[in-house]
Amino acid sequence: MNRKTLLSLLACSAFSALAFGPHLAHAQPAAYPSKPIRLIVPFPPGGGTDILSRIIGTRLTEANKWTVVVDNKPGAGGTIGITEAVRMPATGYEMVMGQKDNLAVAPWLYKSLSYDPSKDLTAVALVAESPLVIVTAANSPFRNMADVIAAAKAAPDTITYGSPGNGTTIHLAGEMFKMAAGIKITHVPYKGSNPAVIDTMSGQVAMMVSSIPSAIAQIKAGKLRALAVTSAKRSVSLPDVPTVAESTALKDFDVSSWYGVFMPANAPKDVVATMNAAINRQLALPEVKEAIHAQGAEPRPMTPAAFAALVKADHAKWEGIVAASGVKVE
Repeated sequence: MNRKTLLSLLACSAFSALAFGPHLAHAQPAAYPSKPIRLIVPFPPGGGTDILSRIIGTRLTEANKWTVVVDNKPGAGGTIGITEAVRMPATGYEMVMGQKDNLAVAPWLYKSLSYDPSKDLTAVALVAESPLVIVTAANSPFRNMADVIAAAKAAPDTITYGSPGNGTTIHLAGEMFKMAAGIKITHVPYKGSNPAVIDTMSGQVAMMVSSIPSAIAQIKAGKLRALAVTSAKRSVSLPDVPTVAESTALKDFDVSSWYGVFMPANAPKDVVATMNAAINRQLALPEVKEAIHAQGAEPRPMTPAAFAALVKADHAKWEGIVAASGVKVE
């Protein structure tokens, strides 16, 4: 090859690099995430869902140098926040902390629900599972669940119980207890756990069914008395609190809840995998486990496919429970 030909080829190569290089570079997708991620919380600040969401959001931000912004969108038993999430673009920059309440139970309660959990959301990562706890004010006359049952049978419909909203698993747990015990007590729905906790402490409602994360601080502070947990086994966070089954004749009573991160339907699989791995890494750390245990919950890392299967199974299970309860929310 002569000098003239060599120079000509080098010139062509240089021109190609200048002409096409920027376009090729521009065509490469930016590494995820390249901008802030919003994590919608379908309940008010201070409740169990909010606390767990902030633990995860903070850890993802600190460990990965990401920006995860927690955005509370409460109302209608958590369905308003879910509805907003399913309407967002499926880019991986919009997430929501869903629960058994608004994804497995709500579809059987709300006739006009605008989303289908099996079609409108992508399961990303299960964060935690938790039993519920039944609490009353520290100065309440109720010392245990047997006291509640006896008082309700003596004066039907005079005992009130609060919950974070109509159609939540917590609401249904109260109704299931009422049916199983054969008593009449009155449900008082709130817009989230925090206002219900406040009214329970002050005696505005006689007792409350709550997630453990929402009530554990006030239980430990002596402002609420925990009467029972709703799971088949005692909670590791409240080992001295008996189960409903232990403290009554209701031997098969067992209700718990879960919390997990979702994205809108058809979110990119690589983004889902990235977020799942990032969350699971955090759930494996001792300090994160401790923070979640402190809220009365148990970390439950699993794959997106396993989490999607759990959601599907619970959705099918709760159809019969809701039908038996007779509860409907307009």
